[in-house]
Amino acid sequence: MSGTPDRTVTVELALRTDLLPTLRPLIASRQDPTIRVRPTGMARASHTPRGPGTLVATTAADGGFHVRTYGPGARWLAERAGGVLGAGDDLTGFDPTRHPVVARAHHLRPGLRMLRTGTVVDVLVPTIIAQRVTSLEAARSWTRLVRTLGTRAPGPFGLWLPPAPDVLSRTPAARFHTLGIERARARRIVDACREVAHLEAALTLDHQQRLARLVAVPGIGAWTAAHLARVAAGDADAVEVGDYNVKDLVAWNLAGEPRGTDERMLELLAPFAGHRGRVIRLLTSSGQRPPRYGPRQRLHPVEQL
Repeated sequence: MSGTPDRTVTVELALRTDLLPTLRPLIASRQDPTIRVRPTGMARASHTPRGPGTLVATTAADGGFHVRTYGPGARWLAERAGGVLGAGDDLTGFDPTRHPVVARAHHLRPGLRMLRTGTVVDVLVPTIIAQRVTSLEAARSWTRLVRTLGTRAPGPFGLWLPPAPDVLSRTPAARFHTLGIERARARRIVDACREVAHLEAALTLDHQQRLARLVAVPGIGAWTAAHLARVAAGDADAVEVGDYNVKDLVAWNLAGEPRGTDERMLELLAPFAGHRGRVIRLLTSSGQRPPRYGPRQRLHPVEQL
C-alpha cells in the first residue's frame, strides 16, 4: 500500500483529548486488526459512505492532531476526523461535582471525550457480536470475522477493514457459525447490514428520535441502540438499558449497592441528564468494579457446538 496520504488536515481542540480512554469503545481487544491506539496517535480502518478508508492521527505540539487519511473514503474521513478525536464533544450542562465518585472519575480522566464516528456497521457489528457472550468470546469472534471476511485497509499500516455490509448481508449462518457466532447473532448482523442507509439516517436525529429509529430495525434492541448512538452519533446521554454489567457498575459506584436494576440505574443517573452516557463512560474507565459472586463462567466455543 502507498504511504502517501490522500488527504491531510489539522484538528484543533478546545479541550485536550486523551486518546486511549476516548477511543476505547472502538477497540474490540488488544488483537483488534482494525485499529491501533497509542497515547500519542491512532490509526483506524473503516467503511464510509464513500468507500473504505484509513484515518491516522498524531498529536501536535499545540494539543491538537495532525490527520492523514487514505483510500476512497479519505475525504469523508478527513472531514469528520474531529468527531472521532473528540473535538465536537460538548460539556455544556455537565457537573461532575453532583456526585463525589463522578467528580473523582472526571478528575482522573479529564481528557476522556465522547467520540462520534459517523459510521454504522463497523460500530454495530462488534456490538452485536458482544451480545450475551463473554468479552473473550466476543473479541475472538470479531478478530476471526475481520480476518476471514474483511480485506486489507488502505495505507501502509497493515490494518484490516471490517467486512463490508454487502458481504455480511449475504453471508450464510453456517459461515458465521465457524467464526463463533451462532444463528441468532448472525441473523441480527445480516438484518442490520441490509438496513445500513436507514441506520445512517438515524444518526442525524435528536436523542429520542434516534433511539426510536434504531430499535425499529430488526435485531437492534435498546442496549445495542444506545451503544451505537453514543459511539457513532456522539450521544452523551445514551444509556445501555438491559446490560447487567452497566447497571451493577452504576449502582455500586453511585449508591454502594452491589447489584442494580435498570430502574435504579436510571434513578441514580437522573441528576446527570444530558450526560448519562458520559457518566457511564467515566465509571467504566475509572470507577470501582462491583463485587462478583459465584463461579467463573466457562467458555463453550460456538463453533464447537
